Amino acid sequence: MTKKTALGKGLSALLENTATDITHNANMGDIAAVAGAISNIDIRKIEANPFQPRTEFDETALKELSASIKQQGIIQPITVRKMGYDKYQIISGERRYRASLLAGIESLPAYVRIADDQAMLEMALVENIQRENLNALEVAISYKRLIDECHISQEMLADKVGKERSTVTNYLRLLKLPPQIQLAIKESKITMGHARALINVNDVVMQLQLFNEILNNGLSVRKAEELVRNTNKVAKPKSTQAALSPDLKSVQDKLSSLYETRVTFTNGKKGSGKIVINYYSNEDLTRIIEMLDYE
Repeated sequence: MTKKTALGKGLSALLENTATDITHNANMGDIAAVAGAISNIDIRKIEANPFQPRTEFDETALKELSASIKQQGIIQPITVRKMGYDKYQIISGERRYRASLLAGIESLPAYVRIADDQAMLEMALVENIQRENLNALEVAISYKRLIDECHISQEMLADKVGKERSTVTNYLRLLKLPPQIQLAIKESKITMGHARALINVNDVVMQLQLFNEILNNGLSVRKAEELVRNTNKVAKPKSTQAALSPDLKSVQDKLSSLYETRVTFTNGKKGSGKIVINYYSNEDLTRIIEMLDYE
């Protein structure tokens, strides 16, 4: 399969489009006289991008970039859109903008474009996906925003960001994981590989149980995948499971949540049956026994 070109038809195509460049737009009047290919803009006239997909910036990294800017200046211009007289909004380059503020820089080199909100959102998201060191969850959220807010399909998205559709799908699936696991991805406590393994577990309680085991034991991605495979081999409840009354099913679900593991009720003959509490390691068994207050 032919590998897609990086950036696809996204940001690079938009930035190379003379229709979005005020230096080539004959209908912009005096605005076209702002600068040539690159303008030097008063930093006080630039505002942050409300569509910025990155919500947190590493303070240490910003300070390091700020120190570099003090010594060497801005090597790569930011990209902004004209908002009105002497007012600009960042399309891409917010990290450089923030670092420049810390450095006390008075003006920034910038490409000036025109863009409506939807075009700006798409440009900002694609730019950040491709050029910023986003974690897997931030990439997934950016993909979801492109689909929901720019009204494009997964196929179109894959083309824009230069990825295979299966890659896009794998990122989007991360957003179906429980919040605790999503947070761990964001904080780099687990990798994309760990998360992809956990996605293959259908039961949320079991996902959390395996997630905790991965964290507590520092399991590699390969070990996590093996753990998930072994878990999925656990025998499923027999067909009599369907005969459980709503009340028993409710109790079963509550016990699963309480013990953070799979609990199953199996009906037998004449009202008899079994309650099975699964455990997946010695530590897991100890935890459950302690919860049962067994002596």
